Amino acid sequence: MTLERHPFPPFVPKDPQMLFLGTFPPQPKRWKMEFYYPNWNNDFWRVCGVIFYGDRDRFCDVDNKCFKLDDIVEFLTARHIAIYDTAMEVERLKDNASDKYLDICRPIDLDSFLATYPTLSVLVSTGEKAASVVASLTGTEIPTMGQKVSFEYAGRIIWHFRMPSTSRAYPLALEKKAELYARVFQKNTQNTPD
Repeated sequence: MTLERHPFPPFVPKDPQMLFLGTFPPQPKRWKMEFYYPNWNNDFWRVCGVIFYGDRDRFCDVDNKCFKLDDIVEFLTARHIAIYDTAMEVERLKDNASDKYLDICRPIDLDSFLATYPTLSVLVSTGEKAASVVASLTGTEIPTMGQKVSFEYAGRIIWHFRMPSTSRAYPLALEKKAELYARVFQKNTQNTPD
C-alpha cells in the first residue's frame, strides 16, 4: 500500500466559527477542482446551495461538470466557515473513494487547530468515519446522525455535530441531507446549539 498525504491545506477564513471535517479527499482523478469535496458525485456544495440560495446548482457549473471555486471561497469566507479533514495520511485499501476502505495512519492534530483558532465553537463531521475520529480525539461519544455532543476545550464549549455523508453512495435524498445540515447553520446563527 502507498501512503497518501493530504493534498490541500486547511481552508480557514478570518475568525472561523465553524469547522467542517470530512475524512480525506478522493483520488485526484475524481477531482473537479483542487479544493474540498471536489468529486462531482459528492453533493456537499449542492447541499450548501439548497440551504443558502434555494438552488442546488448555485456552486456548480453544470455544463462543464465542475464547481465554481471562487463563489465557494467567497461563501465560506463571508460565513466564517473553515474546512479541513480528519485524516492527514491514509492508505487506500481499495481503488475507490469510500471511507470504508481508508486506513487512517495520521489523524488531524485537532488540539493544535482549536488552540490556533479560538473563535471556533462548532465542529461538523460529514460522515460516520469523520465523526468517529473527532469523537476519539475529543474523548466524547459519537453523536447519532443529525445530533451533537459538547466538550470543553481551554475553557470554552465546543459542539460536535454529526451530519450524513454528502457522497451519493450514502442513501439519503439531497433534500433530506440539506434539512439536517440546515439545522447546524441555524443553530450557529442563533448561537444556541440546543
